[in-house]
Amino acid sequence: MSANRLARCRATLDRRQPDLKIILDGVHKPHNVGAILRTCDAVGVHEAHAVVPEGNLSIHRHCSAGAGQWIETRLHDEVTEAVSGLQADGMAVYAAHLSDEAVDFRAIDYTKPTAVLMGAELWGVSEAGARAADGHITIPMAGLVESLNVSVAAAVILFEAQRQREAAGFYDRRRLDPEVYRRTLFEWLHPRLAAWCQQRGEDYPALDEDGDPIRSSSVGMS
Repeated sequence: MSANRLARCRATLDRRQPDLKIILDGVHKPHNVGAILRTCDAVGVHEAHAVVPEGNLSIHRHCSAGAGQWIETRLHDEVTEAVSGLQADGMAVYAAHLSDEAVDFRAIDYTKPTAVLMGAELWGVSEAGARAADGHITIPMAGLVESLNVSVAAAVILFEAQRQREAAGFYDRRRLDPEVYRRTLFEWLHPRLAAWCQQRGEDYPALDEDGDPIRSSSVGMS
């Protein structure tokens, strides 16, 4: 295992934010999904949620390739399922949605457990998503266009969240659950062996100080 790769993966996981998440409400264009997941990786989002349009297999593939391989992505059939699940975990969900109740996105305290709900490219957040959210946020626009591209809007909001969290010292200490950290590190360093273990229902072997699997008689490592 390359010492540089191991150090880079550890440094990245050390800055992951388990209580900052994003929900994609029917975002269906692969290039937008990819751009949003790249932003998630850049600001330390560990987990994204996607409400996938029925039959859109390209989104499934895109979430497991490119930037998606570094972001834990959970797929949902309904936006209310995604929103209520995160709310049950104590997260506030804010929809990027223009309404009478919407506030400037910078007015939100993103140091609290937060999920940002982004809507589809043409029609925005669904009615069900808007109703289920804890609040609505907007990005002030000074020009003639009414809104930004969804991937650009997601980046603007998430980098504001990063700014607030960095000022609060959230990136200065490891925040991931130890088991999530261990599992994710193994999957990043040894994706083929991780897939082998998953197919057989085997636990991942421990890693030595160099990031290499410690051999076990129950796990085949060729």
